[in-house]
Amino acid sequence: MAIDLEDEILQDFLVEAQEILEQLSEQLVELEQSPEDADLLSSIFRGFHTVKGGAGFLALDAMVGICHICEDVFDVLRNGDIIADATLMDAILRALDVINEMFDTVRTGNDPEPASPALIAEIAAFKSASGAVVATEPAAETVTNNQQADVTDEVQQEFEAMLQSAAAEEAPMAEPVAEPSGDITEEEFEKLLDELHGKNKGPSIDADELTAEPAVEPSVTAETGVSENITEEEFDKLLDEMHGAGKGPTISGSDALAPVEASTPVEASVPVEASVPVEASVPAVKETQEIEPSKAKVAAKPPAETTVRVDTKRLDDIMNMVGELVLVRNRLSKLRSGREDDEMSKAISNLDIVTADLQLAVMKTRMQPIKKVFGRFPRVVRDLARSLDKKIVLELVGEETDLDKNLVEALSDPLVHLVRNAVDHGIETPEERLAAGKPEEGLVILSAIQEGDHIMLSIEDNGKGMDADILRKSAVTKGMMDAEAALRLSDVECYNLIFAPGFSTKTEISDVSGRGVGMDVVKTRITGMNGTVHVESELGVGSKIVIKLPLTLAIMSTLMVKLSSQAFALPLSSVVEILNLDLSNTNTIDGQLVVLVRGKAMPLYYLNEWLIPGYTPDPSSEEDQHVVVVTAGHQHIGFVVNQLLGQEEIVIKPLGAMLTKVEGLAGATITGDGGIAIILDIPSMLNRYA
Repeated sequence: MAIDLEDEILQDFLVEAQEILEQLSEQLVELEQSPEDADLLSSIFRGFHTVKGGAGFLALDAMVGICHICEDVFDVLRNGDIIADATLMDAILRALDVINEMFDTVRTGNDPEPASPALIAEIAAFKSASGAVVATEPAAETVTNNQQADVTDEVQQEFEAMLQSAAAEEAPMAEPVAEPSGDITEEEFEKLLDELHGKNKGPSIDADELTAEPAVEPSVTAETGVSENITEEEFDKLLDEMHGAGKGPTISGSDALAPVEASTPVEASVPVEASVPVEASVPAVKETQEIEPSKAKVAAKPPAETTVRVDTKRLDDIMNMVGELVLVRNRLSKLRSGREDDEMSKAISNLDIVTADLQLAVMKTRMQPIKKVFGRFPRVVRDLARSLDKKIVLELVGEETDLDKNLVEALSDPLVHLVRNAVDHGIETPEERLAAGKPEEGLVILSAIQEGDHIMLSIEDNGKGMDADILRKSAVTKGMMDAEAALRLSDVECYNLIFAPGFSTKTEISDVSGRGVGMDVVKTRITGMNGTVHVESELGVGSKIVIKLPLTLAIMSTLMVKLSSQAFALPLSSVVEILNLDLSNTNTIDGQLVVLVRGKAMPLYYLNEWLIPGYTPDPSSEEDQHVVVVTAGHQHIGFVVNQLLGQEEIVIKPLGAMLTKVEGLAGATITGDGGIAIILDIPSMLNRYA
């Protein structure tokens, strides 16, 4: 059955449920470490309950069924009848995976398939072990449409019994009743609230269905303005009283007979026959009752919403317009230079400040806490550790660090691979750790911190670290370099060899790693986000992979250079240092031009030869040229440029169809003087020309 994705209620459910499911994934892993944490158990119970309530309102019966059985198990857990262990958590986490799959199906506009009976039975067995009565199938909450409201039959019957019981207790000459009081539990009460508040209005009772005489005289009714419909405030008050007392509200006889003052509004329930159906699915009330005016408190006005949901496309459009404003600012700043006009200088300076503030404000609207990415890793580490028979603790640092939404989404896969690599390659087995004098429990730290206009991410472990000699031998064995070149590599350069395509030191291939693919893809992804990545390690102590990313992808800080008469932009995140070209320090080794920098040979390339058609070297101008040192993979590279134009914030513009597939070009921008500068993609350019 197709689902209407334009339904606002469905969209609200998708947003809320996604947040709850992400939180449940973290909480379930945390619960395994603290199985008797009452607050955590209650929070998980409420999470499943809330998702179930929303799914029930939208008639997503398959999701209701699996959530219901999980909710039942956590009800048993929080009552202390059983204790959560690894086996139980495995089953619940599989159920959460199924719920997530159902959620993804709903987002595509399709009705989800029910969970497998085997999984339902496996989870139900844990509830059965506590001595609780378990139905063969989870209670299906069938949603009905009673003209005005959607309330489950189960809740309707319980609520009707409760009201009838309350009315019977308050009748002056009521006979004792030998059946249950109809009290509702907290779970049933919350379920009722979920269903009723989904309609955003209180249920009403049609006046044509009333058969009993009103308790308030017509004249009094006219004077006090009593309505025959139950308002939302009255219904909420009734529910609040029931919730506070744990049973239906009781009104004493004196209260029921209290005189009504004409100057005070009276809120009164309206008597109806029990057999008459009520349009809003509210059970009939048999007795007329009056609420004492002093107790009829006016419900507090709900606070106004302070957030607005905005389509990301609209934010992208705003960001593009801010980018155009940045270009205009750069143009005006260029025009100002060389002019002695104080008023214009002040105006342009103010424009600089306002533009920078606006740029920052718009960037913040696109920001999301990186917790949206970090939240999935407790589950990843937990499952991997169990499959590898390792004991590992994951520590998350800086979860509230904000990052551009596009970067948050793009980071997910690279970080998953790096964390899996740390668990598989880095952390030893408990036996190996104990033999090395370490605690048997390994530690993986995933952290994020903002430094200026960049974000620093690190994945650190206290495992066995990397052996530079083994990495050198592996590089030679795989034909990546000869033995002499490998010996010249520093330890840091050896560590960064892991990002080379096909490189792996793993002797056994598993489902987790060992195939030599993945790390080079991580490197490519990070570089594609204008970021850098490098490795630090110490043998026997552990390893640390550090990723540096810009806050946003729309506006980039660059070093502007000139080759002949054409301007080019180098991403500033890749620039290490700038040197004056000293030809006396250059040499040729194995056909490669190198320059000696602090006693170490560094490859040197003339960008003119690659990027300027028909370029011929001019020996007279070489002394005035500069060397821009950039990081490229595991080594530093020097690019010879004619002129340095300085640092500049630019707006990235896509290339035309004819240039999109040209290697070495990442985009273009408009410079301050109105010209066009090409943005260089350093790794791609090296692959093409070096």
